Amino acid sequence: MTEEKLLFQVSELKQWDYCPRVFYFIRCLPRIRPTTYLMEEGTRAGEDTAGLEERRSLRAYGLQSGEREFNVRVESAVLGLRGIIDMLIWQGEGKTRTAMPVDFKLSDKAGSHFALQVAAYALLVEEVFDVRVPQGFLYLIPKRSAEVVVLNNRILNKTRKTIEKMHEVVNREQIPAPATQIRKCIGCEFRRFCNDVV
Repeated sequence: MTEEKLLFQVSELKQWDYCPRVFYFIRCLPRIRPTTYLMEEGTRAGEDTAGLEERRSLRAYGLQSGEREFNVRVESAVLGLRGIIDMLIWQGEGKTRTAMPVDFKLSDKAGSHFALQVAAYALLVEEVFDVRVPQGFLYLIPKRSAEVVVLNNRILNKTRKTIEKMHEVVNREQIPAPATQIRKCIGCEFRRFCNDVV
């Protein structure tokens, strides 16, 4: 009998890439994470943006046409991953049909940890819908602009390896190394747990 894989949230990849310990504390020490103002504000801003996106053209994404779908739930037992995509842009028909995940962010910078999240959505979309995902987007809410996330082998392989590392940490319940940049620790809600760092 094979052991069933845990299903991680796609947002946990973003946390891992930013600092593996944040992921560890969320997964291995449940119910201790405080909800911050920025978390609540990000959720609210994402909901507001979805409402506006329904009326906008796709020009911000460099596209002339496409069909939008909001809050798309995707899950893969193979990857051990699930998530809700803010927006999915569909193009084409039949075998030429493609999909592009869009993640709304209350940020003015498209960090690598956000790109990893889009890549995870791409892997899920490819598996669930059996379509090609040539690229994805980060929609930066404060700037009202979209940044392209190129979905090449490098980022897709990094995403797969990250998911594997996450499963390994949870299975062993072993605390990972802290973030390499101490500046990340200053505003972290888990700062008090990392006495070996700050």
